[in-house]
Amino acid sequence: MPNSVLDRPYFRDEAAAYAKLESIVWPDGPICAHCGEMGRIGKLKGKATRPGLYKCYACRKQFRVTVDTVFESSHIPVHQWLQAVFLMVSSKKGVSSNQVHRTMGVTLKTGWFMTMRIREAMKGRPFTPPLGGGGKTIEADESYVGPKGANRAYKPVAEKQIVMSLVERGGRVRSFHVPNVTASTLEPIIVRHVHRDSRFMTDEAHVYRGVGADFQSHQTVAHSAKEYVRGDAYTNSAEGFFTSM
Repeated sequence: MPNSVLDRPYFRDEAAAYAKLESIVWPDGPICAHCGEMGRIGKLKGKATRPGLYKCYACRKQFRVTVDTVFESSHIPVHQWLQAVFLMVSSKKGVSSNQVHRTMGVTLKTGWFMTMRIREAMKGRPFTPPLGGGGKTIEADESYVGPKGANRAYKPVAEKQIVMSLVERGGRVRSFHVPNVTASTLEPIIVRHVHRDSRFMTDEAHVYRGVGADFQSHQTVAHSAKEYVRGDAYTNSAEGFFTSM
């Protein structure tokens, strides 16, 4: 008689559960949740160390694979989280909080908390690694998107929306709808989505000055001198980025 799926180690053992989660979130190895470093990372193995704890020797911070997931800041063991995830995704008709409570032996409040977080996670996008890296250039700029005043007829003009984009020369592009163009708004996005070893390229805006120091180099184009492109921007997918924004 075959063993139950729930007999697998990662449903019963915390260390195995972390190993399983890491293989899903980090298929190419651990990535620092704070700075995006992928190389200078070590796993902490002291007797009093929490399971799955790593340290990044680039930014000197500790992290676990649960950061930026629905498992973060939870006292529920990861192996129980994986049990709940399996129950919910393997059931054709769904699983209620009461059923999780009865099946797993957790409190009803815990069952509700877990099912709500898991359902919320199903709405999200897959994890993607930071843009850039050693030898790569990331360009950042913002733009205002919305209707022109000439098209309004007799209606008030809708407020333009601000979009900030990060472009990896010869690679990927990520855009973000932001409420304003300030350092406090843009810096967390840049730090989260750009690898520290990247060359960072922006215009002369003051909002980029502070965060630029976190990267391998920070260069700017001088719009005041009618400079819009520097380097080989016209030979890759970042073609015309500054002139088109």
